[in-house]
Amino acid sequence: MLVSTAGPDGASRAALRLLIDRLPGVSAIEGTPSASEVSPATEAPTLQPAQLVENAPLRAISISSPAPGGQSGFGAFLDGAQRVQVIGRKNGLPLVLGTVAAAVRVRINRRLITWSGELPKVEKRIYVPVRYVGQPANLTNADFDIVDTSAPDPSGEFPSMHPSLLLERAVQRVHTHRDQLESRLAEAWCAASDAPIFIDGGISASRPVASCPLAVGVIKSHRTLYVEGAALGIVLDLRKGERSSVFRVSPRGRKTVMSWYLRVRDAAGRDALWGLVRIEIAETDNATNRADEISRWVMAEMSPLSLPDGRWDRMAYGVRDCEEFLRAIS
Repeated sequence: MLVSTAGPDGASRAALRLLIDRLPGVSAIEGTPSASEVSPATEAPTLQPAQLVENAPLRAISISSPAPGGQSGFGAFLDGAQRVQVIGRKNGLPLVLGTVAAAVRVRINRRLITWSGELPKVEKRIYVPVRYVGQPANLTNADFDIVDTSAPDPSGEFPSMHPSLLLERAVQRVHTHRDQLESRLAEAWCAASDAPIFIDGGISASRPVASCPLAVGVIKSHRTLYVEGAALGIVLDLRKGERSSVFRVSPRGRKTVMSWYLRVRDAAGRDALWGLVRIEIAETDNATNRADEISRWVMAEMSPLSLPDGRWDRMAYGVRDCEEFLRAIS
C-alpha cells in the first residue's frame, strides 16, 4: 500500500525543521505529489515460465468449498504500509520523508488483536540526494536516519540530477524498507509461534520465512504471470473455487518457493485478473494436499467482504484489518 498525504503532519513538519536547521538553503513546498506521481518504478508486465511440480501440463483443479461460517487454519495476518511525503527541496531537488509500518494481528475468539509477541513497527527516514545538496550537518536526531538517494548503483554509476529520477529512487528505497520491516515481523512469528500466518505479499525475500511451513504469502497483483503458452489461458479462465497446478517460483536472489493461482471471486463479466490471487508456501513433499488445504483457508478468509477497499475482490478481511490498524498508528 502506498499512501501520499495532501498536507503536512507532525512528523513531516519535524523532519522539515530538522533539514532547514542542518542543511542551509532548504525550502518547504506546498502540498504533496499524488500517489500516482510517486509510485515506485516497476518492470513491464511479463510472462515467465515456471517449473511444474504437480499435474504437468498445468491444469485447473477444483477445491471443495469451505463450510458455512468459514473453516480457516490461519491464526494471524501480517501486512505493512508505507507513506511518501515530499517535504522540501534544495536546488530544486526533492527531500522526502518516508514512513513504513508493519503489524501482526492475531485472531482470538474470532476477534483480531495486535500480537503481543512483537509490537507493531513504525519507522521514519529522510531521503536526501547527498551528492548534489550536501549531507545535513551534525545530524544527531534519533527520530530520523538519512538515506542517500544519490548513492551509486551496483555498477558504480551515480544517478543524474533529474528530480523525478531522485524521487523515484526515494520511493523505491521506502518500498524496500517496508519489505525489510515486514520480513522481520514474519521471521519473529515463525520463530515464536505454531499457527499459520496469512502474509499479504510474497515470502521468498526472507530465507527463514520462505522455509517456514507456517508462512503463507498471498499476492494480489500480477505484474509477472508465471505461465506461458496454453497455460496462460487456463489460469485466466479459472472459475471461483478453482486453483492451478502447483509450480516452483525462483526469483533471482530469492529463495525458491512453491506457488499456485487461485480464483476467489466469480470473474464472469469482469477483468481476467478479477478475484485472482497467487499463493506462495515453503517447499513440501505433499504439494497437492497442502495446496488444497490452504486454498480452502484463503477462500474462507474472503468473507466478510473488505469493502469499501477497491481491492476487495482479492483482499482478505484480516488484511484489511491490518491496514486500518496501521493507518491509525502511522
